[in-house]
Amino acid sequence: MNIITSNKGKYHEYKKIFPDAKMLNIGYHEIQADSLEEVVEHALEGLKEHAPLIIDDSGLFIDVYHGFPGVYSSYVMHTLGCQGIIKLMDGFDNRDAAFECVIGHIDINGDSKLIRGRVSGSITKTMKGTHGFGYDPIFKPEGHDKTFAEMVTDEKNKISHRGKAMEGLMRYLDITL
Repeated sequence: MNIITSNKGKYHEYKKIFPDAKMLNIGYHEIQADSLEEVVEHALEGLKEHAPLIIDDSGLFIDVYHGFPGVYSSYVMHTLGCQGIIKLMDGFDNRDAAFECVIGHIDINGDSKLIRGRVSGSITKTMKGTHGFGYDPIFKPEGHDKTFAEMVTDEKNKISHRGKAMEGLMRYLDITL
């Protein structure tokens, strides 16, 4: 199975579930779209020759900003970073947010499937933790006292948006751990 990503943190999370997975850091055209599904569907179309493969798009959706940064999460991370999001949240009591992930899978026959995962939580007032990547230091999942960055990969995978999408993919592929 090929994992199409340039993000080593994301690959590390997949490798825990799919130990034989190979990371393919190949260029492909990533469109700007209104939904994670549209982004992933377009990517799958252009990457069929590398099947079997997994690709995903994820986003942080902040309630008070009507889902922003959402599909623009990667761009916002590179331009504002976690500290910029914390600053944007100054003065808001409602710090509710969600992480969403859409995994796209193409099998050897070219059949594709999209699977969504979501976890609700909140934006913290300070960065906490050293694990993970991206917005992990400022996202605390609902019902937990730690940010994703304070969790080891196995712990995060059990509750995260990507972990939930991976569980759905495993059910689809009829894989058990």
